[in-house]
Amino acid sequence: MTTASRIEWTEQTWNPTVGCTKISPGCKNCYAETMAKRLQAMGMRGYENGFRLTLMPERLSEPLERRKPTVYFVNSMSDLFHEKVPFDYIRQVFDVMAQAPQHTFQVLTKRAERMAEFCAGVTVPPNVWLGVSVENRKHGVPRIGVLREIEASVRFLSIEPLLEHLGEIDLTGIHWVIVGGESGPKARPMKREWVDDIKRQCDQADVAFFFKQWGTWGADGQKRTKKENGRRYRGRVWDAMPALPLQAV
Repeated sequence: MTTASRIEWTEQTWNPTVGCTKISPGCKNCYAETMAKRLQAMGMRGYENGFRLTLMPERLSEPLERRKPTVYFVNSMSDLFHEKVPFDYIRQVFDVMAQAPQHTFQVLTKRAERMAEFCAGVTVPPNVWLGVSVENRKHGVPRIGVLREIEASVRFLSIEPLLEHLGEIDLTGIHWVIVGGESGPKARPMKREWVDDIKRQCDQADVAFFFKQWGTWGADGQKRTKKENGRRYRGRVWDAMPALPLQAV
């Protein structure tokens, strides 16, 4: 089902698949896994399998039922390009997105190579933004080069949780960068100087910069609640986004 989202950079979440498996350090403290197990324990429909990958074809039509232009995150509880999601099913998801030009869909993955393989055989609709997660140099940064080669109206990076200094990154062909620290009881700290370096590079490349949160560890290195640490960086909130296309109704 689609639900209003607390994620600062989107409006609604749409999960035509749920569940996933861990492939890199950014997955270690996965919020979606924790949430899925909680929903399973509550008997929530759609989470009977917990966090085991499950296709949810009954959810495919949900964006078509909403006329109001909406920004959707796809998927908050899974990875659409998981190796166990058939391309035929992903094609159905893309067909729905193409049929709903009034909406904007933010598709995020850690499986950049599989996304590139799929997109090589389709035309990505202009209302579909493609993004990759970038948590560190070894696993995350190589995804950027793969994303850059995919034809899409907007390509974005979700640099969260930021686990280390990324060094110089090539932002050519990237339109939007989100940066955020990890939250939760086992969260790993994010240092301000790592954020500073990414912000400098976004400014130089004229890339929209969105600071999501400090997370559990504040800019001063102190552990607090996510709410207490907040979203302010350099004394203000940074919430730039690429321009949304003119909405068709």
